Amino acid sequence: MVKSRTVPRATLARPQILEADNYGRRSWVRYLGWLRPGLGIKRYMVLFAAAIFLLLAGLAIALEVDVLATMEEALRRILSYGGMSPLSRRIAGLNIIILGLFLVFRSFQQIIRTVVDVIAPEGLEGLPEAIYQRKQLERGPRVVVIGGGTGLSVLLRGLKEYTSNITAIVTVSDDGGSSGRLRGELGILPPGDIRNCLVALADTEPLMESLFQHRFSQGGLAGHSFGNLFIGAMAEVTGDFEEAVRQSSKVLAIRGKVLPSTTRSVVLTASMTDGSWVRGETSIARSGKKIHRVHLEPGNVSSPSEALKAIAEADVIILGPGSLYTSVIPNLLVDGIPEALRESRGSRIYVCNIMTQPGETVGFSAADHLQAIIDHAGPGLVQRIVVNLGSVPEPLLRRYRGQGAEPVPVDRRRLQAMGMEILEGDLISSDDFVRHDYRRLAAIVMKSIPDARNRFFRAKVLEYVRQGMGERGSR
Repeated sequence: MVKSRTVPRATLARPQILEADNYGRRSWVRYLGWLRPGLGIKRYMVLFAAAIFLLLAGLAIALEVDVLATMEEALRRILSYGGMSPLSRRIAGLNIIILGLFLVFRSFQQIIRTVVDVIAPEGLEGLPEAIYQRKQLERGPRVVVIGGGTGLSVLLRGLKEYTSNITAIVTVSDDGGSSGRLRGELGILPPGDIRNCLVALADTEPLMESLFQHRFSQGGLAGHSFGNLFIGAMAEVTGDFEEAVRQSSKVLAIRGKVLPSTTRSVVLTASMTDGSWVRGETSIARSGKKIHRVHLEPGNVSSPSEALKAIAEADVIILGPGSLYTSVIPNLLVDGIPEALRESRGSRIYVCNIMTQPGETVGFSAADHLQAIIDHAGPGLVQRIVVNLGSVPEPLLRRYRGQGAEPVPVDRRRLQAMGMEILEGDLISSDDFVRHDYRRLAAIVMKSIPDARNRFFRAKVLEYVRQGMGERGSR
């Protein structure tokens, strides 16, 4: 199924199948899309023409044939060259040039059509644009995103429209729901957050995405996500969880890669301000107590070398959004990651949550979120912070307040005293939940990256901001 896919859904709308009798009537203008700068095709067309010329020249030299003289003599006879006026000769030469150009274009057209009929039988429409965007995405900035939960997947959906050089480093301390059950029964790392990231980065059909996110409601599989089961099965087939994630990435044709922050099985524990200890990510979130510090058991786990290399080479590293103590900070407790962040020359950004989270960050300001990161992993990890300036609609605000959540206040003076550059904007999505709009969040992050200043990425920023404003206006 997957091997038959060649055109990414996210960059190319599904073309309608044309009737057979209209196939030959397509306008030749469509084929000019293949000459668009950035596709990397024209250079090979020129190389092909040069190769043909060298081949013919070599044959002429080897056979001692004066090609030009022979061609001239043939044209003299065909066109009665000797009896033509200078104007007629110019017209004849121009006609021959036009004929040659037409034959070159026609042959190129047929080559493209032949290739397209094999790799994209549904039609040519939009394929040049898809290839162009894919090429641009391959040249995009190198982005590393660290976190977990649904917040991370929201950001990834926006970033994949700017670059395919994305590495998501995901926490593996989840012990609840389907992930917790598979972790206990199969002895694998919890696949839930990794599955969400794979789906967020996927270039696949909507049905495949729905399949991976499908959760069974009956029988012995009730509560399990198909994607979790798929990754678990792949881990048994390959014998390695990292390899299972790599192969699942191929199935979903994702842009970028998804890596666990550690390949060791870890348990998250927390010491509370009242002196008690709570073990397990789910229990920590439900304890109702104020968290003092979280820890990993065992405490000396290391990060995959691939993850550390991605951090070292990144143009930008983003922490969050997501649950502060159970999704973001656990990654920073893995040996090697804090050090790699400090040594990285890339821009380091923390995306602050829009709302406080009951059980974790009640009463926290934006600066309190940053201070918790510093308390756990030391200073120097973050240079910029993304905060929301948009107002939460009153109906949603009442609902969240009923659950004990409030908008996170932005204490600018304290953030500036901490040396933070503040990136701000109206980042609230227009759905029934208070969460980041992935278009606006990606746009505000990309504007801070030098590579985002070229024409392609600047256009994407403007497009996303415009789309976001349109959605807000329709609320």
